[in-house]
Order: sequence, then C-alpha cells, then structure tokens
Amino acid sequence: MELAHYSDFAVRLVNTEEPARNKDELTSVDAVRALFGASVQMARRVTDTDVTRFRNVRARLRAVFEAADGGDHVLAVDLLNSLLMEFPVSPQVSGHTTIGEDGRPDWHIHLAEHPSNASAGYAAMAAMGLAFALTEHGPDRLGLCQAAPCRNAYLDTSTNRSRRYCSDRCATRANVAAYRARKRLEAETSARRGRSAEAAQDSRALSER
Repeated sequence: MELAHYSDFAVRLVNTEEPARNKDELTSVDAVRALFGASVQMARRVTDTDVTRFRNVRARLRAVFEAADGGDHVLAVDLLNSLLMEFPVSPQVSGHTTIGEDGRPDWHIHLAEHPSNASAGYAAMAAMGLAFALTEHGPDRLGLCQAAPCRNAYLDTSTNRSRRYCSDRCATRANVAAYRARKRLEAETSARRGRSAEAAQDSRALSER
C-alpha cells in the first residue's frame, strides 16, 4: 500500500462535517467505523469514546487544510507536525501481493495497525498520509472547496494546480452561480443604460421646448 493512499483518511474525516451548513455525520460508532473502509480489523476496535476523539482529530486536521488554503504554509506544517508527534506511525515492510510468474513479493511500506485505540490509529495514518502529500506535492495542494458554503477538503492532484472545488457537483454549481451572476450584472447594466438614455432624451425634449 502506497503512503499516498493514507492521505484519503484525512480528507475523509474532515469532510464528515460541513460547519457552514451545521451538518455533522460523525455522530455514532457506525459512522466512525465507516471511515476505515477496508481496514476492518481496526474498525472493530471503535468504541463510543472514539466518537469524541475523532471529532477532536477532525478539527485539528481541518485547521491544517485551512492554514494551507489560506497560504500560511508554515502554520500548516506546524499543525501537522503536532499531530505526527502525538500520533506516531509504525511503518513496516509488507509483501502480501505478488508480481511475476515466480511469485516474487511486491515489497512496499505499510503502516502497522497496532495503536492504543482506534482513533489514535486513524489519526496516525491520516497525519502520515497528509505529511506525505504535503512534502511530495507542496502545501498549496491542500485546499478547501471554493463553492460556498461547502468548504470540503480536497487534495489537488491536477497537473496545473488548478483545482478549486471538492467535486464536479460543486464545480458545476459554482459555474452556474457565476453565470447567473454575470447575467444579472448584464441585465442591471443594460437597465441603467436604458434609464440614462431615457433621461437624456427627456432632457433634450425639455430643452427644445
């Protein structure tokens, strides 16, 4: 498993909440377990106390994205380093898949799953994945959706660093809103010009009397 995969853990957790819409999906043990995806073993370790722990980690991860999105890359790194120090990872070499006819193991780095509790394990994987993404691609690749009021987190993997939205749906919604705003502005400008033309015509009519 590549370390880049673990950055999805951070995005997935941050996006369980939409503060501007007052929405929070992280309200039960089942909701927390769903975050782990294929990591069934660790998901089984989730308890009621992990719900609060996950919310705390979520707030700290969102702060990393907010700092990076706002251009304060030093703060983003400091906040991420704080998470890495509190939730250290346990990397190990794994080869559970094979390649070639001779069955050679496909050796790769895997993050071992034996933390003190489920939230610590998830936080370690999320922080390490985010650290890998940040150092590999740059902190400006960490963003928050520009389609208000969404503000979901995303990792920009575009070749030209052009991503601004968390999903195609938000991009479409923002484009439609921008189009409508342009049309309203054009209509208002046209109406003002029409009123100005009428006023000028009235003024000429009065002067000719």
